[in-house]
Amino acid sequence: MDNDLACWKCGASLKTVPQPFGRRSECLACHAELHVCRLCRHYDPGKAKQCREKAADEVKEKTRANFCDWFQPRSGLAASPGGGNDTTAMARAALDKLFG
Repeated sequence: MDNDLACWKCGASLKTVPQPFGRRSECLACHAELHVCRLCRHYDPGKAKQCREKAADEVKEKTRANFCDWFQPRSGLAASPGGGNDTTAMARAALDKLFG
């Protein structure tokens, strides 16, 4: 596993959290669940079901622990303030870039 994993919600390092992440694993700093779509390398808000893995079952709550067999933690993740919605943040950034 990568050593530079960070919590999807608060950005805290996950180096001390035992890996692989189980369904009940949580961030030691903010207690956010870790086996979630938002921390997965397949998560993509621009794709159908917000997942790059076409064979994966749809998960409705992207910030809640799930049983997805395709889960793989994503390194280099920048946390959104308060664990906000990536789609909203991306849209806002695009508008800011367009209109200054």
